[in-house]
Amino acid sequence: MSAISLELADGRTISGHCDAQFTGVLAEFRRNFEERKEQGASIAITLAGRTVVDLWGGLARPDTGEAWGRDTVSIVYSCTKAATALSLHMLVDQGKVAYETPVGDIWPEFASGGKEATTVGMMLAHTSPVPHVAEPIKAGGLADWDYMTARVAAEPAHWEPGTRQGYHGVTYAWTVGQLVRLVSGMPLGQYFRENVAGPLGLDFHIGLPESEEGRVAPMIAPDPAEVNFASAFFRAAMTQPGSLPNLFLTNLGGADFNSREIHAAEIGSANGITNARGLAGMYAPLANGGGTLLSADRVHRMGRVSAATHSDAVLYQPMRFAMGFMTSTDNRAAGGDSLILGEAAFGHVGMGGSVGFADPAQGLSMGYTMNRMGAGILVNPRGQSLIDAAYRALGMTSDASGAWR
Repeated sequence: MSAISLELADGRTISGHCDAQFTGVLAEFRRNFEERKEQGASIAITLAGRTVVDLWGGLARPDTGEAWGRDTVSIVYSCTKAATALSLHMLVDQGKVAYETPVGDIWPEFASGGKEATTVGMMLAHTSPVPHVAEPIKAGGLADWDYMTARVAAEPAHWEPGTRQGYHGVTYAWTVGQLVRLVSGMPLGQYFRENVAGPLGLDFHIGLPESEEGRVAPMIAPDPAEVNFASAFFRAAMTQPGSLPNLFLTNLGGADFNSREIHAAEIGSANGITNARGLAGMYAPLANGGGTLLSADRVHRMGRVSAATHSDAVLYQPMRFAMGFMTSTDNRAAGGDSLILGEAAFGHVGMGGSVGFADPAQGLSMGYTMNRMGAGILVNPRGQSLIDAAYRALGMTSDASGAWR
């Protein structure tokens, strides 16, 4: 790969390495800073397990002028769900639990209030009936594992298990994370560290050690002027107290995701801390047959669409999910948010626009992280431009349905 050192017109820099085949990705990464209001960010891509793009740039802390360095990390919000799901899939692959296993067999307290028929597979696929908890979460509650697992277990079913798809934006940390904890016999963060991040050499944490706090780029809230308040999701979130969109955005116990308290907690739906290299590195084995993590059959099963709907019960727009991962979903014609990938690809976005995915058909993995959040609920033009450039580098084109082929 060629070494990259670029100075932008405003004095910010882009550094790293980029294979000549992927110079289009570098061009879009630069455009993000020059035209799309990027502040600090990183992008990494692997192809057939080889790193072909590893770039970072801009400012980690615009208020102080601190540059985004090679080892800067940031919170990646719902990209964390992929790490949590991967952990449970590994336990399935090892024969320690099955997708068809009733959750009550593992977690007896959960089997109440109409949730008794919930299976492990439903937990993974967002068809479990606990997309959120209705009553207010106590101050600091998201950082209290025992409190949140008790709340999730006690929550009455919002629908008959398996009959609806509703994005578990926050509760995925405990619907799936508690299963990892109970089946493996260790906390989620420890399991992920010892079985995924450690063996793969990833700078990826669910529960950040205090010693690493200084490397974290604080998140910058999205510009309200960019929010599509006309969307069904945001209309409900803002005007319908108690609705699932409203609970997803507001019932968080006052959590400050830039705080040390949240960074140190284990919130397997929302507080993973890494950079693009960590995301791309986690997905690289999944793009190439499973590597040392999973069997090839398991990768195929976990990446296959398992739930799709014209109206997700939480996001109020069409969504397509594999078992714990998002798949290509093009809502541009309907004015909704999208994630446009190859047909075989699966991954996950994080609120504000971070994204990671694997495309086994191409042997491709990618991660993108940033500190200035976009306003949508899936990727925004910054992330999608990088995805598009990566696929163009492989000679692919986007068809009428939006998927890359």
